[in-house]
Amino acid sequence: MEKALRVYGEMLRLVRRLPKESRPYYAKYARENFVNYRDFDASDSKALDELFHRAYNHSLWVLNKYSVDESAAQKLKQVCFHG
Repeated sequence: MEKALRVYGEMLRLVRRLPKESRPYYAKYARENFVNYRDFDASDSKALDELFHRAYNHSLWVLNKYSVDESAAQKLKQVCFHG
């Protein structure tokens, strides 16, 4: 659970780098996704790793959509893959 909260926090930090008008949408999107997976089986490490991998890749997609440098996601990458 701690890793999931760290991933969520990093995603919210990335949302702050987006254009002001898009921030509420992506902050809400991130929250809804984390709420939807709160009952996820924490003992299934393979599934969790896949979930974190998808979160990272989706974050990169959003950053690219708004021309934000991908290097902004370095800390998220570190949390998702090296936890």
